[in-house]
Amino acid sequence: MTRSRTVRRLAAATAVGLLPLLAACGTDTGTGSESHASDGEKTTAGSSGQLDIPADANADLKKQYLLENAIAACMKKQGFTYTPVAPEDPAASWDTYGADYALTKKYRQKYGFGVYAGIVYPDDAGASGSASARQDSNKTPNADYVDTLTPEQKAAYNEALGAIPDPKAGEKNWTGCQGEADKKVYGSSSAQERGTEATNRNQANAQALNGDPKLVALAQSYASCLRKEGISVTTTQPTGIGEMVRLQALDSAPASTIPAVDEDGNTQEPMSKEEALPLLTKDIELAMRDLECGKEFRAAYFPKFLKAPTSGGGAG
Repeated sequence: MTRSRTVRRLAAATAVGLLPLLAACGTDTGTGSESHASDGEKTTAGSSGQLDIPADANADLKKQYLLENAIAACMKKQGFTYTPVAPEDPAASWDTYGADYALTKKYRQKYGFGVYAGIVYPDDAGASGSASARQDSNKTPNADYVDTLTPEQKAAYNEALGAIPDPKAGEKNWTGCQGEADKKVYGSSSAQERGTEATNRNQANAQALNGDPKLVALAQSYASCLRKEGISVTTTQPTGIGEMVRLQALDSAPASTIPAVDEDGNTQEPMSKEEALPLLTKDIELAMRDLECGKEFRAAYFPKFLKAPTSGGGAG
């Protein structure tokens, strides 16, 4: 699973239901047309074009499934094909990001923070941060379908699908089939109202986590361990320290980890596997030191975080 956690936050997915709508616009959330239910089984759209909702899905996750199915049904009435994108269980997505120590350890022992793993293991779907994964991130069934349409048909498709509300224009709801589905699933409350509620809830949850005496003490111990390991500490807040080292690793990675196009339109080649291999070894060592230093902190943090999530930070 691609681990671009900068754009995938637990609270945003569970509280607002915006991630599946963004996926509907052609922005892949990393799941494509299939996802993993909380029991680990894949969930795909059946012959009816509708997703089966996992029996153990919580209320928020169930609404995301219903939303995708409603969009698909609406688009079908409009004469278009839309493949519902199964949402990922947000809580399960944190398993190899610190919530489950054993799974996180197994992941990091091979991939580290995922900065260079995709280059060393280009055909390994588990390698996060890979250049190939980023290049293929928009290759969803819906994107493939839209590619087969004429410019006129694409315009009609996009109009039928709808767009995100623009607060500057005074818009509060999605338009098109996304708006119809949103109203069907969430009722009269607007997307803007739910977004505001989610923001307030996220802030309150973050304040509670950052003010928790036990978490504050464990975060300080975590930071002390990192310093002893020679690792820079830029924050000791419980909502930030868990991802701090990983984000530093990502920020300091060479630009050549991702294929790029310069101002003249020339493609700059990414680093080779031979160049990435020693860097992956160092990334693994750093990721393991961070994991061990934060073991006690994460064990106390995640149970509280998952009960009252915040988009302000996790403990990856």
